[in-house]
Amino acid sequence: MTMSPKSRYLQVLGREIHFMEWGDEQAPVIVAWHGLARTGRDMDELAAYFAPRHRVICPDTIGRGLSQWSPDPDREYCLEFYTSLATELLAHLRVRQMDWIGTSMGGAIGTRAAASLLRGRIRRLVLNDNGPQLAAPAIERIRSYAGAPPVFATVSELQAFLRTVYKPYGWLSDREWTKMTETSLRRLPDGRVTVHYDPAIVRQFTVHENDYELWREWDSLQIPVLCLRGAESDLLLPEVTRAMRERGPKAKVVEIQGCGHAPALNTPSQLGLIARFLGDQDDDED
Repeated sequence: MTMSPKSRYLQVLGREIHFMEWGDEQAPVIVAWHGLARTGRDMDELAAYFAPRHRVICPDTIGRGLSQWSPDPDREYCLEFYTSLATELLAHLRVRQMDWIGTSMGGAIGTRAAASLLRGRIRRLVLNDNGPQLAAPAIERIRSYAGAPPVFATVSELQAFLRTVYKPYGWLSDREWTKMTETSLRRLPDGRVTVHYDPAIVRQFTVHENDYELWREWDSLQIPVLCLRGAESDLLLPEVTRAMRERGPKAKVVEIQGCGHAPALNTPSQLGLIARFLGDQDDDED
C-alpha cells in the first residue's frame, strides 16, 4: 500500500509550523526531527520506510523550511522553545505516545523533551550523531557556514555547495541530492537562490551558549536510547559516546562507517538498525 505524505500547517504557540505527515493516523507514532539548518524533508526516506507500519511526523523547526520565521529570534531560537513547540504540536495532533528519531539538533530537542515536557510519552529515543555534549570546534564550523549562507545565481551552483557542505552525510543518490537542493532553497527578490532558513538561527549559540550541554537531562532518562555516531564525526566525539554508554540510560551506540556529521538515514543498513531498535522487525542481529 502506498503511503502518500500530507503537507500540513498548524498554528502552534502563535507561530505557523509546517510538517509532513506519513502513514495511518491510528498507527504507532514516530516523530522524526531534522538538524540545525535543515528541514523535515531530510526525513523523507526514513518516513517512507516506516510509513506502512507507523504514523511519521516530520516537522520543519521554526525558522526553517516552510515554517514561519521567528519575530523574536533571541527568545525563540533555542531548545526550550523548540521543546515547547514540539509538545504543543503533538497536543494538536492528539499524540500521546511516540518514538523519537532526531538528527543533531533534532536529537537534542528529543533529549530535552524526554527529560521534561514529554517525559513518559517518548518511549524510545534515537539520536543521530547527537549527544549531551558537543565538540566546540565543530559547533564553530557549523556556525560559520550556517550564519552567513551564500547566495548563488543558479540552483545548480547551490547544489554543488550543498554537496560539499553535506558530504559528511555519506552516500546520497543523485536523485536525493537534487531533492535536498530543491527542498532547501528559497529565491531572493533579485532572483538569486540561497538556503531555506533564517540565518538568525545561529544566534542560539551566543544567546543560549550552553543550550547543548544536556548531561543533567541525559542522566535523568530511563528509556531505551540508540545513538548512531558518524565514524568520522567531529561534533560527537568518541569519549562522549563512551560516557553515554555508561551514564543515564546507558545508550546503545553504533558507529556508521563512511559518514561524519550526520548519517543521512537513507540506506537499508541505517534504517534496519533503527527498525530493530524500535521493535519494528525481528532483531536477527546484534
